[in-house]
Amino acid sequence: MGGLSLLVPGGSGQLGRELAALAGESEFEVRAPGSAELDVTETGAVVEAVAELAARAAESGRSPVVVNAAAYTAVDAAESDEERAFAVNADGPRVLAAVCSSRRLPLVHVSTDYVFSGDGDRPYLPEDALGPRSAYGRTKAAGEDAVLGSGARAWIVRSGWVYGAHGRNFVKTIVGLEGERDELSVVDDQIGGPTWTADLAAGLVELAGMIAGGRGPERRILHCTGAGQASWFDLARAVFTELGADPERVKPCGTEEFPRPAPRPGYSVLSAEPWREAGLTPLRSWREALTAFFAKHADQLRATV
Repeated sequence: MGGLSLLVPGGSGQLGRELAALAGESEFEVRAPGSAELDVTETGAVVEAVAELAARAAESGRSPVVVNAAAYTAVDAAESDEERAFAVNADGPRVLAAVCSSRRLPLVHVSTDYVFSGDGDRPYLPEDALGPRSAYGRTKAAGEDAVLGSGARAWIVRSGWVYGAHGRNFVKTIVGLEGERDELSVVDDQIGGPTWTADLAAGLVELAGMIAGGRGPERRILHCTGAGQASWFDLARAVFTELGADPERVKPCGTEEFPRPAPRPGYSVLSAEPWREAGLTPLRSWREALTAFFAKHADQLRATV
């Protein structure tokens, strides 16, 4: 996947850091600034960063692509801080897309399964109607609209239930709770597709390479998640298994037993068919990925959680 020069806003997040780490093992180069270094809502800063990307790519002979991993992801906090969530999740992508359009540089924008209502009973296709039920989902949907309406050569990649070695996520939370509690109750009536950031990062780089090579998919919205589906209960039990703990210690419960400020989609599995049809490599099963994640990071997880 050589010949790429990536700018990854949101570089201090779990996905951004995974993309930067992947660059160290591959033939592409990346600049992944965190929000303190690059605020995507500040037009001047974005103009400067994209201009630098273009200059760096021209000097190295690589193809420039912006992969936007910047996001306000505190789902519950967004319910009382929707203005800030909108700034990062909608205004930021609007600024990035406008600048990319003016520079004629391609943009890959990462979005979420939370843009759907969660009332479906089959994997969501990219063209299915949106119906976000939370402030987070609404702001991410607005970001998609901003990107698609910008005139930029842009693609949106939705993912969901993302976990990795960096930042806060469900898998790391369960690792910590396993050592603290004899039993753990986890909801079994929310269904999605768990996705390891390393697999998602690899998929995004493959897509960026396809775009840079002039073979960008005709579909401008794609889904990229771990194959298969699971409930949070299923995922928690699998984490216990990977830790060598008894999965029977994890007990099922309903969403109503754990009320949260932000409503969650009941069913948010995303269809990978359009990703496959575009010639992109489907992600492996979520269960296989979880085993690989623990094989790589088990010691780190035990030490830091």
